[in-house]
Amino acid sequence: MSQPKDATSATLAAQAALLASLPAEDGVDFERARRGFIDTLPDARVETARGGVAWDLSPFDFQGGGAPAPDTVNPSLWRLAQLNLNHGLYKVTEGIYQVRGFDLSNITFVEGNEGFIVVDPLTSAEPAAAALALMRKHRGDKPVSAVIYTHSHVDHYGGVKGVLTDADIAAGARIIAPEGFLAEAVSENVLAGNAMGRRATYMYGALLHRGPRGHVDSGLGKAVSSGQVNLIAPTESISKTGTRLTLDGVEIVFQVTPGTEAPAEMNFFFPRHRALCMAENCTCQLHNLYTPRGAQVRDAKAWSFYIDEAIDLFADQSEVLFASHHWPRWGKADQVAFLEKQSDLYKFIHDQTLRLANHGLTPLEIAEQVKLPPSLADEWHTRSYYGTISHNTKAVYQRYLGWFDGNPANLHKHPPEAAARRYVDAIGGADAVLAKGRAAFDAGDYRWVAELVNHLVFADPDNMEARNLQADALEQLGYQAESGPWRDFYLTGAQELRLVRPKATTPRQGATGQLRTLPADQLLDSLSVRLNGDTIGRAQPAMLLTFTDADETFSLKVRNGVLHHRPAKPSETAIRLSRNTLVDLVVGDRTLEAAVTDGLIEGDAAPLGELLMQLDRFDFWFEIVLP
Repeated sequence: MSQPKDATSATLAAQAALLASLPAEDGVDFERARRGFIDTLPDARVETARGGVAWDLSPFDFQGGGAPAPDTVNPSLWRLAQLNLNHGLYKVTEGIYQVRGFDLSNITFVEGNEGFIVVDPLTSAEPAAAALALMRKHRGDKPVSAVIYTHSHVDHYGGVKGVLTDADIAAGARIIAPEGFLAEAVSENVLAGNAMGRRATYMYGALLHRGPRGHVDSGLGKAVSSGQVNLIAPTESISKTGTRLTLDGVEIVFQVTPGTEAPAEMNFFFPRHRALCMAENCTCQLHNLYTPRGAQVRDAKAWSFYIDEAIDLFADQSEVLFASHHWPRWGKADQVAFLEKQSDLYKFIHDQTLRLANHGLTPLEIAEQVKLPPSLADEWHTRSYYGTISHNTKAVYQRYLGWFDGNPANLHKHPPEAAARRYVDAIGGADAVLAKGRAAFDAGDYRWVAELVNHLVFADPDNMEARNLQADALEQLGYQAESGPWRDFYLTGAQELRLVRPKATTPRQGATGQLRTLPADQLLDSLSVRLNGDTIGRAQPAMLLTFTDADETFSLKVRNGVLHHRPAKPSETAIRLSRNTLVDLVVGDRTLEAAVTDGLIEGDAAPLGELLMQLDRFDFWFEIVLP
């Protein structure tokens, strides 16, 4: 495998031009990021029970000491990477504390009468537990009295077992979430989980080395932790703005914000603390209206509306604003100025996209034309560290007008491999494509190299000259990218083009932690997307299943190639098994015969065996930059 290369002269020129255009550095964000610091762990290092590492910032030491941006890193992204190096326990205001820099997201602790209310317990359990231990070290060895999930993304709930024990959960610990949380969490992380998880390895640079030619930052934070991930269903849902709850003596006023940064999300205000939590609806950057890992397109118009509504509801009372990522803001004037520009950022992109669409421009054309007005462009917190204007305008177009740009030539295009062979033939063969690609690379036109040579790679994936040239172009695009996810996509693509990965004879399946903790009906729902419509034919397996651990019975049947399930009454004819056993069978950790022999299944399991034969197992490591 060839190693990452130096920045080219074209990249050096692009970095210099970008540096000259950046807002003036006043140091205020660095002061905000450090304010209230209490304590931390060395390198924020957190190990797993098996001796692995769930989190460690030491690989990012190359960013410390105020070092200038390397040639291979966008200077604006480098600044954010240095800000995101701050880690540890911070006091937000009296009674509210955050641990930042222990994961991609922040975990917040609110002191109640008896214990701690935890807001957003990170992505995985080990960093969440370490954060709780740090809080207890300085604020008392108190129990967790409640958990709040601000929204349905995994970095805000996956570490819940690091702050709640199984005994806490069994005893009925209160877990608060916005209405629709569970359905949306399952939609992203289970129904589309394999595809989204694989694409997330690109978006967060999971396979890249940490260094000036690799992963430097994810925009929202340094990276994603790699500990134990679980999904525990909420016990209470918030469905209406203005809802008030008292948790452990602390009053909270909720604002529901559906369709914003997540389909199910909410902001909330603590009257006693005069503190406003904006969840992930306001971060110190432009966020995604469409996330490159894949998810439902977000509603920019609603997003802007709900930020304005938060100003109307809470700004007059709030003395501090904090969020699920980055650092807080103190004082009414600073909060309102921040919120107004965040609101206008999303509304501007929304309105200008539709203005140009109504002039007949296509998504690609719109993405090249929309530029922020000076009053927004002059702010650090509106820059494209995570989302970009380019792909956010396309998201607005998609939300209103869909994937089709209206040109009938794009209505029924050939799939990539078939189109690639035709392009290569039309250009004059592989040598001609390579010659034109090398000329474009020498001219610094890396976007064109990536588009052109991609056809040759898909026509002939064994052509290493094409793969290496494509990798070189993607690498330079990554070096120039201001967005952390764009950088990681480009550099991961380059790495996988240079690396010849052996083909697998069996599916290399992803983690099943969230699958194992799903409610029974959600687990059965997840099986429907595994049913192979090509092989099921006219077969109609049907059965009753009783889950012994949930004491619930369901009827399952396949009809017209579709798997249906419904709640049913208990019956002696039902197949009896636990949810965990069913997951073992679905992913292949246990055979049906072994489960019956071991007494894990009761009843006639033949219908279940017939169904299992028709369920796909997903390969996590499917190709992305190769056919």
